[in-house]
Amino acid sequence: VQLQASGGGLVQAGGSLRLSCAGSGRTVREYSVGWFRQAPGKEREFLATAGWYVTNPIYAVPVKGRFTISRDNSKNMQYLHLNSLKPEDTAVYYCAAQRSAVNRDYYNPRAYPYWGQGTQVTVSS
Repeated sequence: VQLQASGGGLVQAGGSLRLSCAGSGRTVREYSVGWFRQAPGKEREFLATAGWYVTNPIYAVPVKGRFTISRDNSKNMQYLHLNSLKPEDTAVYYCAAQRSAVNRDYYNPRAYPYWGQGTQVTVSS
């Protein structure tokens, strides 16, 4: 599967963004998607995961209640809605995929062989 992430930008604190992850290939339903971010000088951080059709969503504690995954089946798209953004949310955001349902390694970037190119999110104070 090939992934393409988009939707980042500059937003003020308290604002919202919607990130998109487009998947190519007829077998996308066999994949689960992980959302990660990486700030300068920091390790890649797990944010959320769900099956391609948003089954069994799991959210990291720092973003639970602020970030939400949704989907558009007709477009093979998954979205990560970022709400109530804070300056500390500034990072490059990635979507990634693994060919399995959400499993116990969902938080580990190394469990995902397929990655989109990343999209920059900058939150100003």
